[in-house]
Amino acid sequence: MALRDLLSRTTLLDRVIVLVLFAAALAGAAWAAVAPGGERLVAESGGKIVFTAPLGADLTFTLPGPLGETVVALRGGVARILDSPCTHKVCIGMGGVSRAGEITACVPNRLLLRVEGGRGQEAEYDLLTR
Repeated sequence: MALRDLLSRTTLLDRVIVLVLFAAALAGAAWAAVAPGGERLVAESGGKIVFTAPLGADLTFTLPGPLGETVVALRGGVARILDSPCTHKVCIGMGGVSRAGEITACVPNRLLLRVEGGRGQEAEYDLLTR
């Protein structure tokens, strides 16, 4: 009964908009599922590469920065920041990266983790800032 009331109050344009948004969400999910996985993790600090490892490695390591050391874990093809000396810990909440072109960063500690490789495709960025 509630669905019938809802449909009676919507116009054809409302229904078309909902269908287009639903189709866009499905297309985005499908695109994310087929995005190429990465091959290696590259860590940069102060614009210089400080660490590189294959994404398939299983290790935990620390990277130096101006605020202190940042702890990074590489497990099951996913790299994530476990601990950082920054105050808000946003980098920890960003989760892991595993696909080519994905990045995660601890901005206060000037650390950038970037995934490279994956079927010979590299991400093309429109803009990178310092």
